Amino acid sequence: MPSLPDATHYLSLSELAARIQTRDISPVAVTRSQLERIERLDTELHSFAGVMADTALAEAEAAEAEIAAGRYRGPLHGVPIAVKDLFWTRGFPTAGGMLIHKQHRPREDATVVR
Repeated sequence: MPSLPDATHYLSLSELAARIQTRDISPVAVTRSQLERIERLDTELHSFAGVMADTALAEAEAAEAEIAAGRYRGPLHGVPIAVKDLFWTRGFPTAGGMLIHKQHRPREDATVVR
């Protein structure tokens, strides 16, 4: 697998998806890169209510294996995506930006998350 460019966060979703589909870029490498960027910058930016790093890496590994086996599921397969705190995420605090809901852990994912 070719090395990861330093600025994958500047690629459009379409370009990143195409490069993942052709196995030019690894979903695992892209996900690690994005997680490292979040860790480096978010203490100052406070952009994320929460980060599901372990889940993201596990899903990236699964996507990479599926793509390598020829089971490409569509244009976002393997692309790391952040979801707003408004969308229910099963088992993960989903507060919609409101302190009164900070302990809310949905039992299911929103359709857009699924």
